[in-house]
Order: sequence, then structure tokens, then C-alpha cells
Amino acid sequence: MHTYELISIGLYMLLMILIGIYSYRKSTSNSEEFLIGGRKMGAAVTALSAGAADMSGWLLMGLPGALYTTGISASWIAIGLTIGAFLNYVIVAPRLRAYTAIANNSITIPVFLENRFKDKTQSLKLISSMLILVFFTLYTAAGMVSGGRLFESAFGMDYYTGLFCTTFVVVLYTFLGGFLAVSLTDFVQGTIMVIALVILPIVIIAQVGGTSHAFATIEAKGPNYLDIFKGTTTISILSLMAWGLGYFGQPHILVRFMAIEHIRDIPKARRIGITWMIFTVGGAMFVGLLGIAYLKEFDPIAMAKFDTDQSVAETIFIHLSRVLFHPFIGGILLSAILAAVMSTISSQLLVTSSSMTEDIFKNFFPQYATTRNMLLMSRASVLIVAAIALLLSLNPKDSILNLVGNAWAGFGSAFGPLIILSLLWKRTTAFAGLLGMIVGGTVVLLWVYLPHGFKEVYEMIPGFLLSFMTIVIVSLFSNSVNPTIEAEFEKMKKDIKE
Repeated sequence: MHTYELISIGLYMLLMILIGIYSYRKSTSNSEEFLIGGRKMGAAVTALSAGAADMSGWLLMGLPGALYTTGISASWIAIGLTIGAFLNYVIVAPRLRAYTAIANNSITIPVFLENRFKDKTQSLKLISSMLILVFFTLYTAAGMVSGGRLFESAFGMDYYTGLFCTTFVVVLYTFLGGFLAVSLTDFVQGTIMVIALVILPIVIIAQVGGTSHAFATIEAKGPNYLDIFKGTTTISILSLMAWGLGYFGQPHILVRFMAIEHIRDIPKARRIGITWMIFTVGGAMFVGLLGIAYLKEFDPIAMAKFDTDQSVAETIFIHLSRVLFHPFIGGILLSAILAAVMSTISSQLLVTSSSMTEDIFKNFFPQYATTRNMLLMSRASVLIVAAIALLLSLNPKDSILNLVGNAWAGFGSAFGPLIILSLLWKRTTAFAGLLGMIVGGTVVLLWVYLPHGFKEVYEMIPGFLLSFMTIVIVSLFSNSVNPTIEAEFEKMKKDIKE
């Protein structure tokens, strides 16, 4: 790593720690402040926090690499995600913010489900919290592995050095400042990401002699390289766009909607969030495409390496940041990748910790659930989950990473239909929700691991649809909802209108 790059990365990490220290002063009253920011987040922080928590390193490495390798036809997943994020803001965000406040001030998804359905058996809360605990611990471990691999491949440092640096900084600011620190660092990280992904394509276009010449060079790489339907089928397009369904069931994104201060701020957050997403996703796609033009014009030797290895192609953002900018500026751009990785780790770490505190500890040890003890447990849970995730990441195995690769579909199928129906259809029952959650998660696992001839279909499609159908059908044959739930529904609709 160049000295100037090291300085840039060091300054970025120092800023994250300083935000954690600042947030510590604002997050010491109770667990609600620590885990959900006291429901005082503004529109801009909510929007960029939700976006940064979602994207991870895929945005700056996976997506540009896919566009470089296969052309614009790889953009269908980005289109699906953007549509899914928009619908999540429209359908889920205002209703979830209103209903979680009405439902006994629920500050986690499992607690909301229990309060929404008046589930005295606590089955919904316990099963959903166990799903979050297991899968997000693995998710967190995978994020730590990504941080270690990033330092190893991009900065030429030892994997374990990168792993411990990434983990130390993320755990420190999350431990100190909780949800506020995670949200504020996400805001900064989201800003760094969008700046990097807007600047880099502009500089590339200037270097290669304009947009027309750049795209003519790209098209010369292969037939129909700029054809969005190249090599696709109806099934493959639907499967890629189905990634957008996952947004409805991702706890680390949904909790941002629960934390916004006012429902009336959600339309503003939606405009900011979707604009941010269009610029970042679009910028990442342009980096991959325009990288072809730059390498063909100025670095054909490097281009030969990028063309023969997909893993090398995924470093196109890193390569261009280094060759086009001074090392100090390049280091700031490279910190965007680290920002994407850290923002996702911290969000998943906090959601997992909240599940341990609110859904497990408070449930089994109510006699110890004082305000002070809950805050202490919240911080202790951050350390416990981080320690387990770190142990898993010391010797990363493909089995863990493959499982995490399907977790987006698992969460989307298990939680997504239940969240939507719990907010839109008062007829939904607890038993139906429980069965739908189990069906959604089980179908995803079976679709992935059992041999069959429909592997081209993304597992989210059957998992989401069957979970949705299960909840609707079982609800129709279950006992009717009680008057309290009907009253809460009317209150939620009134709050949204106001």
C-alpha cells in the first residue's frame, strides 16, 4: 500500500471512531436509544443509512466486475433492487413506523410481530429472533472476511491484519454509540460511496475522449455488449429482478424505517434514498463498462488479466482509482469499498445484538431487565456477537460463505410476505404468520440444496410466493382478529394520513 493511501484509510477509520465517541454521549440513557436511536433519526440519515447498510462491497466490486465481464445485461439485478427499494419505502416504511410505535413501542422486528398479533405463545418472537441470531451472525462473519480480503487484495496487507483492523473499528464505534453511531457512520460512508462512484466515471470519460468514443470502444469488445437482453431469458431476467423482493424482509433495513423521527419525513427519505441508489448503482455500472474503454485505450496488458479472471475483473474499481488519481485521493476512493463493507457489518451486528437483548435476554430473564441492565446487555451483546463472528472468520470456509450467499433470499422469503401482510391486511393471524415464515425459509433451503432441474429460477421466487400464499390461505381458515388489532389498524392508517 502506498503511504498516502495508508494515510487516507487511517483518517477514514479515525473519523469512524470519533463518530462512535460522539454518539456515546447521546446513547447512554436506555436500550431504546442504543438499539433504535430513540426514534429520532432524520430523513437524510435514515435514507443514506438504509442504503449503505444494504449495499456492502458488492456495489463497488461485484457489480462493476459483472458489467465488465458480461456487459449491460448484468444490470437486471440492479434494476430489480432499485424497484424493490422504492416499493419498500412506499409500502412498508410509513406503515412499519406507525405500527411499531402503536404496538407497545416495538423496537425489534420479532417484538413487533409478537405485539402485532398479540401472540401469547411467543412463538413468532422466538423463532424469528433465532433466525436473525443465526443468519446475521454468519452474515457478520462474512462481512469481516470481506474486510480481511479487501486489505489483502487491494492493499497488499496480511489477511489477519485487515480482519482485525476492520473488526476493531466497527466493533468500537458500534459498542460505543449503538444505533446512532451506526446510522451516522452509515451516512458518512454512503456519502463517500456516492462521491466515489460519481467522480470515477466522469474522469474516465474525460480520459478516453468523451462518451461517444467510450461507448464505441465498449461495443467493439464484443457483439451486443451494450444489449441489455444479451444472453438472457425471461426466467433469468425475472430471477435477477426478484432480488428486489428481498428488501421487504431485511431486518437491518427495516429497523431504519422504525427509527425515523416522523412519518411525514418518509417521503423525503424516499427521495433521498432512491436518488442515492440511482447514482451509486448507476455509477458502479458505468465504472465496469467504462473500465473496458480505459483499459483498451491505455492499458491492454492489464486488460488481458481482467478478461481472463472474474475475480480480477471485480477489482476494476480499485485499479482505476489507483491509476487515475494521486495516491491520497485514490486512498479516499478506496475507502469507499471499506465503507461499504463496514456499514453492512455494523448494521448486521447491531440487529443481531438487539435480538439477543430484546428478544432473548428480556424474555427469559425479565427480573433483570432494568433500564441499566438492558443498556449493559445491549453493549455486551455487541461484543459477544462480534467475538463469535470473528472466530468464524479466522478460518473462512466455503460452507459458511455459501450459506450467507442465500441468506438474502432466506430473510426475504421468511420475513417479507409476513411484514407486508401484517401491515396491509388486518385479517392476518399469528398462526398463519408463523407457518408462512417457516415455509418461506424452508423452501429457500430446499431449492438451494436439493437437486432439481429449475436451478435457473432464483430461490426467492418460490420461497416468497409460497410463503405469501401460505399466510393468506391459513389466515382465511384461522380465527378472526380481535377488536384491539382492528383498532390498531385504524390508528395506523390515521397516523399515516396525518
